[in-house]
Amino acid sequence: MIRSRDNEQLKTIRKLRQKRWRERLDLFVAEGEDLVEAAAAAGWEPEILLRAPADVDPELLAEASGLGSGARAIGVYRPRWSAAGGSLSLELHDVHDPGNVGTAIRSAHAFCDGPVMLGPGCADPFSPKAVRASMGSIFARPPARGRARARRIALVPYAGRTLAEVAVEPPLVLLLGGERRGLPAGLDADEVVRIPLREGGPESLNVAMAATVALYELGTRMAAHG
Repeated sequence: MIRSRDNEQLKTIRKLRQKRWRERLDLFVAEGEDLVEAAAAAGWEPEILLRAPADVDPELLAEASGLGSGARAIGVYRPRWSAAGGSLSLELHDVHDPGNVGTAIRSAHAFCDGPVMLGPGCADPFSPKAVRASMGSIFARPPARGRARARRIALVPYAGRTLAEVAVEPPLVLLLGGERRGLPAGLDADEVVRIPLREGGPESLNVAMAATVALYELGTRMAAHG
């Protein structure tokens, strides 16, 4: 039973809240029983696994956790990366919010057979906030680096044809940009599309919501076409 906040495992967990330590140690944390169980189900072996009260005093584990309510289990893992590819996948650029990155990973896991590819300027997918937002999909479908060889469709507000008008012959890559500036200038795409929004509704969707809607639409149509 760990009863000191100076325990080396607890120190490591606290360090991993910071990106520089995640990069230096090549480790990340998953906080909460659901995430630890998702990692085990996907075959990930933890470098550290602490459960309260079996392994550590609950107050000490809560203090090490970044969750406001604390955590009853925390696992530490080594990052993994998928290979780019698949009949349908998602490529993100300049998405700075780790919550949006994690949610996009979950949406891609739900609607694609390919991973999320992370371009320049994206938040760390293995940050605590991104891992939590992925709801375990980070383990089942880790993100990718690099680009897939596929037809590239850029999703841009107010421009291009609607998603329903786009041909869905695989492989396809959906491109989405950051929360404020969108896709970088000069990024090559074979087609520009938009999500038609209801008149009188919001002006736009955030990047994670847009990814979910677009991937569902494309994935459903792709499945229907066999």
